[in-house]
Order: sequence, then structure tokens, then C-alpha cells
Amino acid sequence: MDATKLRRAIARTRLAPVAAFPKRLARVARHDARVLRTSARWLLTSREHHNYTYELTKLSRHHLAWFVSVVCDVPVKQVRGWFAEIEGDDKLRAHIEAATAAASRRGLADRQVRYARRIGWYAIVRARKPAHVVETGVDKGLGSCVLAAALLRNAAEGHPGRLTSLDINPEAGYLARATPWSEVVDLVIGDSVASIGALERPVDLFLHDSDHSRVHERSEFEAVEPKLAPGAVLLTDNVTATNVLAEHAERTGRRFLAYRETPARHWYPGDGIGVAW
Repeated sequence: MDATKLRRAIARTRLAPVAAFPKRLARVARHDARVLRTSARWLLTSREHHNYTYELTKLSRHHLAWFVSVVCDVPVKQVRGWFAEIEGDDKLRAHIEAATAAASRRGLADRQVRYARRIGWYAIVRARKPAHVVETGVDKGLGSCVLAAALLRNAAEGHPGRLTSLDINPEAGYLARATPWSEVVDLVIGDSVASIGALERPVDLFLHDSDHSRVHERSEFEAVEPKLAPGAVLLTDNVTATNVLAEHAERTGRRFLAYRETPARHWYPGDGIGVAW
């Protein structure tokens, strides 16, 4: 009996799990070894303690481009062009590197600029041309800079817009305090739900990226609903953890899609983008 026939014969017996165990163990060991190598490298080379930054895998980047293409009804080639646009913005990249190096929190931040799913935010703003973007949760301000960069490009093409960034931490947003990005950013410090309630301008694009509890995320979407302009887009950075935006979309008669990113060379499993429109 040849090896193939022997394996098939064993597979039909009670010995099958025992015979398969070495191969299964080897696969798990190879996977765990890759994870451990990646984790060890990150521990030794990165300073970040939360809100991790990383690149996307090539496949994840392709999927993000198609995700934006479907949501915004634009050609995927155009989306890829916007990805290249933000990633090729050398002025913004140099600013982020310099501001990170000079910041009081530089001991807990990497200088290398890695946007990950934020290039999807950029492309959505470039496609939708919103007059007023509101984001909750600013942290260092990396996402704020990306959104502001998109608004500045839109303005140069005749579609001006502003970004209202909400955070409860008075130290938040230091990356977005420099010109020209600060020229389109209004940084508001305070409780996000209360700040949303105080908004006077209609909101064309809303991004939840603050307290990621289900209760708070739901409270933000409920608070912003009466503030939304016709055809507004809702985004959440919490889509891999909750179904809050999907439920809100169903209640309000919107469509919903979710994208989950895959980080390259990083132990963190990644976040995602949820969109209701």
C-alpha cells in the first residue's frame, strides 16, 4: 500500500486524530512563532502604548479601495489615486515626524508615519466633498491631520470644508495645531455628546472614534442625528467591537457596510471602518 492509500485508510479509523496531531501541531507552532517574532520586534522597536499605528497588508489595502469605491460610488482607480495622494504628501509627513519628535509625549509615540485605515477616511472625504466634518476622539491628532489634508485638497478644487474635532483631553490634537492644517480645524475640548448637542452647523460627515463603549457610541449617534445634513455619512472606528452603527443604520433607513483592516508586520489584529449612508 502506498503512502497516500495508507493515509486515507488511517483517516477512516479511530487513529485519525492521533495521526493528524503532529501536522496540526507543526502548523500551530509556525503560526505562533510568527506572532511571537512580530510581538518581540514591536516591544523592542516601538514606543506606542495604545492607538497603535501600522501599515496595511497589500490585500487589505486593495479591499479598502473597493470598500470606499462602493460606499462613495466612485471608480476604484480614483480611490487608489487618493490613497497615493495622502501617502505622497511629504509636507504633512515631515510635519508629523517633527511634531512627534518635539512633543512632550514623544516617549510614547513612534515618529514613523503610518496611516493604516485612515487613508480610507481621507478618500471618503475627497469623494464626498463635505462642508462640515465632525470627529470625536482626537488623541495625538493623526486622524485630524489626515481629514484636514483632505479638506485642504477639496478647498483647492473649489469645495471648502471644516473639521470640528472633539476630545475631552485638553492635551489632545497637538499634531493638528500647525498650519496649514489648523486653518480648517476647530478643536473643541469637552464631553463629546454635549459638544455635539451644541453644534450650530449641519454635519455632512460624522466619525465616532472616542469612548468605544456601546453606550457612549450609541449616545453619540443619537446626539448627532438631528444635526445631520441631507445625505450625511456616518463612520465608526468601533465596527470590529460593536454593532451599534449597523443597528442605527437599520433604525434610520440607511445602508451599512463594514471593512476590517489587516495590519502588516504587527501583532495587533487591527480595527476597521463602519459606514452608514
